[in-house]
Amino acid sequence: MATITIKQIGSPIRRHEKQRQILIGLGLNKMHKVVTRKDTPEVRGAVAKIPHLVEVVD
Repeated sequence: MATITIKQIGSPIRRHEKQRQILIGLGLNKMHKVVTRKDTPEVRGAVAKIPHLVEVVD
């Protein structure tokens, strides 16, 4: 199965609670942390909601 690597590039400080919860749901909680997740529509949708806080690493 395909995977997607996501890196947190923005701080959740002074962000809406929903954006913080999306980061936690993706497994991100510290700056520059990198996680690998299955490439599903749900994960892609979560990343699309917070493009200013995360980036997809190739």
